[in-house]
Amino acid sequence: MGEVTGLFLSTVLLRPYVFLFLALYVWAAAAAIGWRRTALFTAIAWGVAFAAEYSSTRNGIPFGFYSYIPATRGRELWISNVPFMDSLSFTFLAYVSFALAQWLRLPVGAAGERDVEAIRRSWPVLGLTAFLFMLIDVVIDPVALRGDRWFLGEIYEYPTPGIYFGVPLTNFLGWGVVGFVIIALFQGLDRALPAEATSGRGIRPIFLGAVLYYLILVFNLCMTFAIGEYLLGTVGILLYVPITWSFITRYWRMSPVHSFISRGVMSS
Repeated sequence: MGEVTGLFLSTVLLRPYVFLFLALYVWAAAAAIGWRRTALFTAIAWGVAFAAEYSSTRNGIPFGFYSYIPATRGRELWISNVPFMDSLSFTFLAYVSFALAQWLRLPVGAAGERDVEAIRRSWPVLGLTAFLFMLIDVVIDPVALRGDRWFLGEIYEYPTPGIYFGVPLTNFLGWGVVGFVIIALFQGLDRALPAEATSGRGIRPIFLGAVLYYLILVFNLCMTFAIGEYLLGTVGILLYVPITWSFITRYWRMSPVHSFISRGVMSS
């Protein structure tokens, strides 16, 4: 037990950015869905992610074959042949994708608890979350694969380089499947649980989660450009133009300034 605790603390020191994003996720999620649902979401996301990674490194399902390079064994916590921090990253990536999907699906003027819960539990949000979860990995995975060129370090490899900047397309398909499973399981349990006093606080906590999605995206794009992968970074930016436009216009339409201007135009 003492050895596991020591390796966990060593992991925090070795990967502080992962735990910073994790802390921000917990803060945003607790504000939006309460502590009990946040704990439940974390357990579901980590469990599904670890099972997917454990399976993929052995039989190639669902991400395709890849393997982790055991260079940091003894310096950070591993569970079997999977670094703990890697599966842990899926928890906040899944949640921020979930939050952004809710933000993009919220009708203008929605603010009540019923509106927010209905959107959170809807099928369109489930599908959109799976897509956004897959899409952010389109940015993350190629730069993570080049981790030896920045402070991440070389952590994994594919037996055969894929066609998308070294990443196989099966990896992205797997991310879509894993994202779908995580949210489907959470939505099912979310419907069964009673409401919490901290849930239903309107749209602001959802917006915070959506902003965190972009914070993680920008971090990875900055790392991409920092290592000189300009084509990869440019492609990543272009992929997000339509979604970012929707994100910004939704924010504008829900802002008090837009409401004030709209009332002024209608009354003139």
